[in-house]
Amino acid sequence: MRDRFGAVLTVSMAVLFVEAVIGTIALFVWGQTQESPGLSYNVMGVFFLIMMVPFVAVAGAVLGALLTVGVVMPLLVVAGWLGRRLSGHGAWWWVPALAAAVTAPPSLAVAVLGEAGLLAGLGGWLAVTVALAATTLVARRLLLPDRRQLSGGAMFGRMALYGTLAVVIAGTLAGIGLYAGIGYEPPQLSAERVARTWSDGKGGTLILTADGKATATRVETFGIDDSSEPVVHKCTGTGTWQYDPGAGPWYQEVDVSVDDCSMDTWQVFGSLEHPKLFVYVGDPDSWDLYILQPRG
Repeated sequence: MRDRFGAVLTVSMAVLFVEAVIGTIALFVWGQTQESPGLSYNVMGVFFLIMMVPFVAVAGAVLGALLTVGVVMPLLVVAGWLGRRLSGHGAWWWVPALAAAVTAPPSLAVAVLGEAGLLAGLGGWLAVTVALAATTLVARRLLLPDRRQLSGGAMFGRMALYGTLAVVIAGTLAGIGLYAGIGYEPPQLSAERVARTWSDGKGGTLILTADGKATATRVETFGIDDSSEPVVHKCTGTGTWQYDPGAGPWYQEVDVSVDDCSMDTWQVFGSLEHPKLFVYVGDPDSWDLYILQPRG
């Protein structure tokens, strides 16, 4: 009995690890398709992520063990009991059916509390159900009396082989998709498309005219105080502007100079139909943006 418990624990943790890696790849690709200002990163941030890998691996192993003991094993027991009770034998499809029922309430709660849309909620529920059912079905293979018994080590070896293959395939497909251009890219603007009235939605407007004149009314500008916190100023005045297309969509800049105002260079994101100008508020790593959108 102890050998079977150890085998199920080992295999379940291995499957959960592979699913977590593939899920991370999928989330990364999904994130690349979303509208984004292309927030910057630095060498120290990458170094920090590398240093965190061992700690994340340990935390993942602990979480995998807890999920196995608290979710996968009970799911195995209950699915087998329901199958024998209601149909006379523990059919495999009881596992995904029970997994769907178990994951529905927490998925619904997360979708409601996180104010996600119906489609996002259904997608999250389906993803969690598939991940849990797949893990449980692989672990179930160790307990089938009519199948050749495999040790936990043998199952782990198979998972290491097939799991690595699955991760490589997922990574390759993600790379091909991103190289093919499925990722988000800011709209390529022009001086003609930039020359319009921009608004922050809070009473601040920036009027850029085709002759290079700029008029700011209560446009926010940002400085840093002694404690490195952003300080907001309201800019009102006139000046000039120019559009720089840069080397491509990610490098576009709108340089605005207004008398008596320290205004940062604006960058572009959004879509061609709904372009946006933005500047970072304080540290770019803070993800805080000040955004202007076309008015009207």
